[in-house]
Amino acid sequence: MSWPNLTPKVGIDLGTTSILVFVPGEGIVLNEPSVVAVSDDNRVLAVGAEAKKMIGRTPDSIRAYRPMKDGVIADYRVTEAMLRYFLRKALGRYNIFKPDVMVSVPAGVTSTERRAVVEATLKAGAKNAYVVKEPILAAIGAGVPIYEPQGNMIIDIGGGTIDVAVISLGGIVASNSVKCAGNRIDTAIVDYVKKSRNLAIGEKTAEEIKITIGSALPLTEELVMEIRGIDVLSSLPRTTEIRTNEVVRAIGKELREMIKAIKDVFQETPPELASDIINGGIIMTGGTSQLRNFPELVKRRTGVKAQLADKALFCVATGTGIALEHLDTYKRTVLTKH
Repeated sequence: MSWPNLTPKVGIDLGTTSILVFVPGEGIVLNEPSVVAVSDDNRVLAVGAEAKKMIGRTPDSIRAYRPMKDGVIADYRVTEAMLRYFLRKALGRYNIFKPDVMVSVPAGVTSTERRAVVEATLKAGAKNAYVVKEPILAAIGAGVPIYEPQGNMIIDIGGGTIDVAVISLGGIVASNSVKCAGNRIDTAIVDYVKKSRNLAIGEKTAEEIKITIGSALPLTEELVMEIRGIDVLSSLPRTTEIRTNEVVRAIGKELREMIKAIKDVFQETPPELASDIINGGIIMTGGTSQLRNFPELVKRRTGVKAQLADKALFCVATGTGIALEHLDTYKRTVLTKH
């Protein structure tokens, strides 16, 4: 008689701005900001959505911040506490079996950064920790047949990094990871509003502007949004309006940097695979790829049609789930078990 496998499986899209947790059979069970609130004496007070509410609103004795920077661990101890919290929340506190956990990392991750993720995951309560590069997981989650002998280009744009990769026969043939993505766009919007309106706004407001009226290309019919902030000169609250095409100008430098990251990968791509990509197009995943007209901008700058994957925000997390359910299939190419 063979015992059933009682080891739970959990996939984690460990992002700079948010963490998505996928449990096979249940789908995405958690989608929370990767924020931790820590007290003066280094106690972890809140994690995720609870902690994000505290950003910019805490007394001096409490710090609410993101322990992940540009897709990699900046604060090891706090990341471990955050992972422990999410694992416990995903599995329920009465679960007695340690889970197999798969975690996504940017394509440009170093072996030291990779080891840090593995160690933090094991210390947070995993039985086994698997680390897989984001573009591979994004491709699996987007339904790309990664084992076919043909080139597929995946662009995964999150909060901290843009990861571009050409995948063929289950492996990454050419890739690039640049630390310019959603967070940099938010910062550019904050800077623009300060310069053009003498108004100080927070990152949260900048993110709302990006999502509500932002675009990668100018619009003929602009969207308008009312924003509130603090007047730089009088230090009093003030309300003003901002339009879409202003946002396009404000984030132009960041968009150019991301397009360059894509072009650099094309330069490394063998001609045979490049022709596959021209035929099949580019697949875009990740939260920031949902910026209005981003696929159209990529098409105009590269000459290759680009499309947003279904549920682009969830592709990496879904990919972890699929890879965990079919570990035997994916072991050969995507896994380094620790």
